[in-house]
Amino acid sequence: MTIIVEGGAAAPEGLVEAVLAYEAALAEDDVAALAAAFEPGPATVRGDRDGLLVGHDRIAGFRSRRGGAGTREVRELRIHLAGDDAALVTTVNVPSRGGRGLVTQLWRRGADGAWRVAAAHVTAPAPALDTRIWRVVGTPLVAGAPDGPLAGETVAVKDLFAIAGQRIGIGVRAYLDEAPIEPETAPAVQALLDAGASVLGIAQTDQFAYSVAGLNPDYGTPPNPAVPGAIPGGSSSGPATAVALGQATIGLGTDTAGSIRVPASYQGLWGLRPTHGAVSLARVAPLAPRYDTAGWLTRDGETMRRVAEAGLAGVPEAPTSGDLLAAPAVMMACTPGVRDAFDSALAALHGSGARVAPVDVPPLDDLLAAFRVTQQAEAWRADGAWVEDHPGALAPDVQERFDLARDVTPAQEEDALADAGLLAARLEMELGDAILLIPAAASSAPALDASDAELEQRRRATLSMTAIAGLTGRPALSVPLLETPDGPVGMCLVGPRGSERALVDAGLALEAALRNAGETSLGHTV
Repeated sequence: MTIIVEGGAAAPEGLVEAVLAYEAALAEDDVAALAAAFEPGPATVRGDRDGLLVGHDRIAGFRSRRGGAGTREVRELRIHLAGDDAALVTTVNVPSRGGRGLVTQLWRRGADGAWRVAAAHVTAPAPALDTRIWRVVGTPLVAGAPDGPLAGETVAVKDLFAIAGQRIGIGVRAYLDEAPIEPETAPAVQALLDAGASVLGIAQTDQFAYSVAGLNPDYGTPPNPAVPGAIPGGSSSGPATAVALGQATIGLGTDTAGSIRVPASYQGLWGLRPTHGAVSLARVAPLAPRYDTAGWLTRDGETMRRVAEAGLAGVPEAPTSGDLLAAPAVMMACTPGVRDAFDSALAALHGSGARVAPVDVPPLDDLLAAFRVTQQAEAWRADGAWVEDHPGALAPDVQERFDLARDVTPAQEEDALADAGLLAARLEMELGDAILLIPAAASSAPALDASDAELEQRRRATLSMTAIAGLTGRPALSVPLLETPDGPVGMCLVGPRGSERALVDAGLALEAALRNAGETSLGHTV
């Protein structure tokens, strides 16, 4: 290793040792030592290709589910002194897998004599393929029609959809190893190709799409560009991150219990779950067919409008009454930051001339209970045999969900189906042809170091809200209209069956109204 100090001076006592101790902690994935290497407090920063983390707690937290940096050798260490107790340190490293990495850090010596990092920027060797986001990528993988309403657009396809000549992997390495080559492309994919969009590649999903977190032990967790250091949301995590990063313009995903709406909410995207059955699920790996839908993610509403037109070609349109509803009971499941952002948005809409009427919905706990039991029974029928034949193949949380699904008895499912029917009928009566406005998720994106208990609590709260569309089969659109101190949250529009295009138009009108509060009247647009 070459050590160079600016001006030929001697390195400050203890600095080189601190830098090398930091490198050793990285190699060993010593999370506690790495946290101790950074200055405490809210001003410490760390940046890399996934974004900027601000504050010691955020920096320490993101490592918990990331894994180590791998073995690497420091080849060059340059020190630029900035006084007696500060130095800019640049290291050139050579990872064991090849390439060159660059780390630039501002180190400062504290009153206790210890050197700690105040600011850092990490440049890792560029991967040919970020396998956290993509499983397969082409240039493109499949070219679309030469012209059409989606010409020039690129699609990240969730790894549940068949593409001729490729395998379906459902986010599980062991499943992919046994999967056959698909002879035909799924109709939902083909519709976008026929409209002129090209499939850029196959994007990652949570295992069996049985999660709304975005964590995958086989391939890693896709980054969340909107909230660095937070989970991306799942199970359409790969397509969502690809769209948020600008690597694709359209994400094709599935939504059973919120798997499009939640990552859209967490990452500041538009996400549309169509009416149940409106988009073909032929040649798509199932989770719970009673609730499975195929839909899309985009960065803006105009693109979503064109995608919905192409993806729903030939599907009859249904209007809405134009009335807007809000359910106060739903807000009790949300974090205070989400409640405040939602209330502020409603106040701004009121100032723009919109009237949002309150509506009663069934207790959220009842909605969640009916949805979960019926979903579990369906999931076990769809995938239980494979799960039983492959012990140890799944992450503990996903395995636990399948264990619970296995134990659902026919009598329990029958009772839950009866409850689901009654709850859906009540929702239909209360909502009618109006548009229900609710948050798309109960919170902003949880941090990567959130405990399993916190993730499960937020998951349950969110699923109790997404079940409104799930039980009724209604379309739901997440629009990035809410902002909390911890990140974006979607405003979810739930409309009558067949009203997808009307929901997108309403979402565009709401977006315009909130951007120009007090200037835009919604009276003739929603």
